[in-house]
Amino acid sequence: MNVTKAEMIITAGNKSQFPEHDLPEIVFAGKSNVGKSSLINTLVNRKALARTSSQPGKTQTINFYKVQDQFMFVDLPGYGYAKVSKTEREKWGKLIDGYLQDRQELQKVILLIDIRHEVGANDKMMYEWISHYHKGVIVVATKMDKIKRSQVQKHLSMIKKGLGLTQADSLIGFSAETKQGKEELWEIIEKNQLED
Repeated sequence: MNVTKAEMIITAGNKSQFPEHDLPEIVFAGKSNVGKSSLINTLVNRKALARTSSQPGKTQTINFYKVQDQFMFVDLPGYGYAKVSKTEREKWGKLIDGYLQDRQELQKVILLIDIRHEVGANDKMMYEWISHYHKGVIVVATKMDKIKRSQVQKHLSMIKKGLGLTQADSLIGFSAETKQGKEELWEIIEKNQLED
């Protein structure tokens, strides 16, 4: 899809701020600093619609972006960042949990994993949580340009095995630098739109 229109709708710090609309929501989940904002910016052809930061734990709210007036991209706070206080982490946990469990408009969850690292306990927990509620999880292995080309398949297999992906799930390698994986991800998003 060639996106020509994308806008930030709201930054929600609690449930009462979630926007009311009838568009399907596509959610981006992943560890702090895994590249959620970079992926969203790449998909919508914008440099800074979603704010990126080299400092992990920057997104502490659920951010809603309207894309092409057809659906919403929803950016969840990153999980697993230790420098945030326990009460903050619990607050985020409740916010994310409440969103994933109760949100009627939620259509697909895209889980981001850093291709360079082994699947962590938080990633596994998030994957299991998502697959419990949604069939066919889309997993995006980010920062693909940071490893040698010859290593890509090995690392993708590592993620597949680490998460225990099923036939229904999709795994895509992605690089915000080279834009590799962008078209493939859009195809999956659009295919899901047609199926529902």
